[in-house]
Amino acid sequence: MMTDVVEQSGNPSRPVAEQSPANGSEPAVAPPSGEAGPGEARTGTAEPTAAARIVQIRERIDEIDHALISLWQERATLSQEVGVTRMASGGTRLVLSREREILERFRTALGADGTQLALLLLRAGRGPL
Repeated sequence: MMTDVVEQSGNPSRPVAEQSPANGSEPAVAPPSGEAGPGEARTGTAEPTAAARIVQIRERIDEIDHALISLWQERATLSQEVGVTRMASGGTRLVLSREREILERFRTALGADGTQLALLLLRAGRGPL
């Protein structure tokens, strides 16, 4: 038996039981009374204007996520190339002053979360210490 999951703010996700339609087509998913319908479950609101705006904003968020993923991968590849080139020429695996510079740049721009993000970026490029 297949189930759908309805996410509700502040509540754990709960499966929504399927109900078989009389015509034998795809199973219909009907929310139990008091639970969100399909559109509301997707946006968190039943108000049509707000729901449409949420969908529009999320589309832009998805575009940004795709760009961030692509840039993350490009940055990691370039950083790995720097490391290989440096080591091949007799240099060190790491340049700590460069890592501190990157950490400070992200901390200044984004605060404590920026430091954590920078640490993840550095690890993606050079691997774990």
